Amino acid sequence: MKSHGRSGKKRTGGRRRNVHKKKKHELGDSPTETRVEDRKLKVVETRGGNTKVRALRTDVASVADGDEVVQATIENVAENGANPNYARRNIITRGAIIETSAGTARVTSRPGQDGQVNAVLVE
Repeated sequence: MKSHGRSGKKRTGGRRRNVHKKKKHELGDSPTETRVEDRKLKVVETRGGNTKVRALRTDVASVADGDEVVQATIENVAENGANPNYARRNIITRGAIIETSAGTARVTSRPGQDGQVNAVLVE
């Protein structure tokens, strides 16, 4: 289980004994790697009783061209600056260049956090 608490080791390499167990607010989660496939969303509970929608898989993007926004189907990920392997595995993150039915676009939203893909056409 991932934790954002203090490390169990001191700077010197010695062991640091736990003062308390892992608290829920210290726990982390692995990143949501949104793939290009049929749409599948996941609702996650967050702090304060709120919820967050994560896109596990999606094949639709809202592509903006100036003032006009069009729903386009995602064909594949052309390149991804976050990780070259993400482009090979068709994983969408913010800043990724995707090929859509409307043309080549750059993703401006965070699909793993927002649950949707927003993009701007690249000329």
